[in-house]
Amino acid sequence: MNHNNIIAKEAIVNEVYELANDNAAVIVFEYHGLSVAKITELRRLLHAEGSTMAIYKNSLVERAAEKLGKQELGEYLKGPNAFLFSKDVSSGAKVLTKFARFNDEVEIKGGLFEGRVVGADDVRTISKLPNRDGMISMFLSVLNAPIQKFAATVKAVAEK
Repeated sequence: MNHNNIIAKEAIVNEVYELANDNAAVIVFEYHGLSVAKITELRRLLHAEGSTMAIYKNSLVERAAEKLGKQELGEYLKGPNAFLFSKDVSSGAKVLTKFARFNDEVEIKGGLFEGRVVGADDVRTISKLPNRDGMISMFLSVLNAPIQKFAATVKAVAEK
């Protein structure tokens, strides 16, 4: 094999490795049959949520998964796959599952979420979770509820 090809492939493996380390979620999905216009639309929707989509050779992604210590990801690397990288655990999954609902060509296979390899059903479940900001908001409202109830009680007593 040509030395330049080996260097180029090593660079791609390192790129995938870095992307997987830098993002909270990596989703593997099949895109066979999607038109260029649909792929462009999906990329635009993902970009709006801070996620990216890329297409790599399965063998190179498998090497990156081995480098990460996540060989189980290899079971999803059959056929023409695309890879979604998302900094937020649920935002990329939300966009992809919604897009897949209206485009039968997209088949979610599995992914890597915060270091855990998960299947397609788990990806769909994660997509139903609120994003990071939504979870923080819910947490703060839970913390604030007892204080609000106490303040309302004190106000009611003061009015009597």
